[in-house]
Amino acid sequence: MVGPWGRRGRGVALVVAPVLVAGLSVAVALGARQAGTPAETMTPVAAETERTRPLLPHTRPDCAVQKCVALTFDDGPGPQTRALLRMLRRANAVATWFPVGEVAAAHPERLRAIARAGHEIGNHSWSHPVLPRQGDLTVAGEITRTADVVERATGVRPRLVRPPYGALSPRVRVALKQLGAPIVLWDVDPLDWKYRDADLVHRNVVDFVRPGSIVLLHDIHASTVAAVPLILATLAAQGYTFVSVSDLFGTALRAGRVHTDHAAA
Repeated sequence: MVGPWGRRGRGVALVVAPVLVAGLSVAVALGARQAGTPAETMTPVAAETERTRPLLPHTRPDCAVQKCVALTFDDGPGPQTRALLRMLRRANAVATWFPVGEVAAAHPERLRAIARAGHEIGNHSWSHPVLPRQGDLTVAGEITRTADVVERATGVRPRLVRPPYGALSPRVRVALKQLGAPIVLWDVDPLDWKYRDADLVHRNVVDFVRPGSIVLLHDIHASTVAAVPLILATLAAQGYTFVSVSDLFGTALRAGRVHTDHAAA
């Protein structure tokens, strides 16, 4: 196991523990976000508003005995949402989105497509700030404004919150607890914002996934979307079931508590 932004073989970095406090790691993440390809520059999928078929009926998995993994997608929903939904449907896989409010507000049809297809939608703040650097009122506004957008588009108010950059502080945890929000981080990060290579992203996921993992991905990157069929096929062959974060944790989800993977619940 390597530490945050550690090096492993052939110069490939993999984060296996999320950032829990603001600081140098947050500064690195900020630079990474600024260096990323804006979602607006990507080519939209045709028929963006075409109705999405729901997932095939399935029973709620028992992740205490099954090999479950939760794929999560941040910073969108991106312009390739439709393509990604088709990939997930072909694998009968459930995933969780953590949209940025200002992006979602501009594309509510993408939120509706995600919800119609049977996936889970959380909350990734309105404008993606480092929450520990914000006042309590700003933190509350970032979360509630995004929740309002998701609820208007889908009819369901999101409960789960993923703080931008994984940055937290005791004060922010209290604020999120008061909002009734379980905090969802991750234990596998393939650094897809940095490595725009589908094969490398795929390898960085499957090499480190374990039963109960939460995988951090960003659907605003075309290379990430291209890696998804590879990830689904490899993990399915290893006996994994793809579930939402809420299905992964079930009743273990608690407001204000940090959730990184099911084994740590």
